[in-house]
Amino acid sequence: MPASSPHNPFADLLRAHAVPLTHLDPAAPLDDLEPLRDIVGDARVVALGENSHFITEFSLLRRRILRFLAERCGFTVLAFEYGFSEGFPLDAWAQGQGTDDDLDAQLAAAIPVGVAEPLRWIRRHNATAEVPVRFAGIDVPAAGGSLLPALTPVADYLRRIDPETLPLVQQAMRIAESFAGASAASAAPAWTRLAAAEQDALSAILMRLLIRFRAVEVLYVSRSDRRSYEIALRRIEAACHADYGFRAMAGLYAGTGLTADTSARDVYMAGSVLWHLERFGPGTRIVLAAHNAHIQKTPVSFDGHLTGLPMGQYLHRCLADDYVALALTSITGHTADMRPDENARFGFAIDNTELEPPEQGSIEAAFADAGLGLSMADLRRAGAESSGGAGPDRIRIQSAYVHTPVLDAFDGIVNTPVSTVAGDIEN
Repeated sequence: MPASSPHNPFADLLRAHAVPLTHLDPAAPLDDLEPLRDIVGDARVVALGENSHFITEFSLLRRRILRFLAERCGFTVLAFEYGFSEGFPLDAWAQGQGTDDDLDAQLAAAIPVGVAEPLRWIRRHNATAEVPVRFAGIDVPAAGGSLLPALTPVADYLRRIDPETLPLVQQAMRIAESFAGASAASAAPAWTRLAAAEQDALSAILMRLLIRFRAVEVLYVSRSDRRSYEIALRRIEAACHADYGFRAMAGLYAGTGLTADTSARDVYMAGSVLWHLERFGPGTRIVLAAHNAHIQKTPVSFDGHLTGLPMGQYLHRCLADDYVALALTSITGHTADMRPDENARFGFAIDNTELEPPEQGSIEAAFADAGLGLSMADLRRAGAESSGGAGPDRIRIQSAYVHTPVLDAFDGIVNTPVSTVAGDIEN
């Protein structure tokens, strides 16, 4: 990759609208984050991204920003790129249930994407806070690795509410168990090895369950309660979207997939954010933690091919200025490239990859040319002053780049000069 150009026209604008940050330590004073108020404004959902999972600096920054938004701006929910169904016991723990040590057992099978420390902070915060911070999962179960975290509680629900329908979900669970993995990286290849008849049977059962849930809503609510019904329905929807995702991924890797077909996961996550926003009640403000490629407000394209419509695009369409996307990126250091490997614990190996100098045209090159270190920039203000709205046309995703108009994709950006892969990540 070529080194960044010394004549970057966006660098001066970025320098004018960036503020230095003093700390990475999540427990440090928060005063340096005060300029974030201008970026956030009155938004109801503020998304905090990262250009790669498993990066130490991004995890520290997101924990600091969560503290700032909760302690100083009144945000009340942390929504995470974590299973919708699996999020409920984590919220109960964050509200004080169980012992401090119970969290490790609950997260033992989950990909370590940085949810543990924010949860521990929420539990400590809630012990003395007047207004507690809640936790919410938004994703399909097991990052697309298994339908069981969603279907198992649905089976428990039907056992009480509609035992006549229980055999259907049990049949779906038997098929789902045969290819379940820790993530989509391990489950998707196993799904492709199922007989086509089993693949089709699973999809048909899930769709039948979904339609039945919607058709007999009045009956189910009368036998249980509104909240239990809505959670069970959302779990069925999660299983349907994850099942669709297996077909979409198979088509993508085979070169026969439909355009942007993998968007099924992102539209589910967006719907989950809106679901929680409505049900946590008036005044709810959500901090949303997910990958940059999920929170951006513009389509995701690689090599000129549209590959997905991200969660952030859906949320921006629904919420307009009530949705703010804050990307996290870095100039140098190392990143965690995820390489498919069915023999690895989560279905992928992590390569600790040294970053090349930023490409010309990237937001990272603009930070480098502006001489900015640990800092935060309001991209809306910088964009308003740029010539014809021109700005960077790409942003890092691991060691590669997503090509997108960065000023349209994100409202703000936090840059760390160096990124390092977390030392406790196991392949």
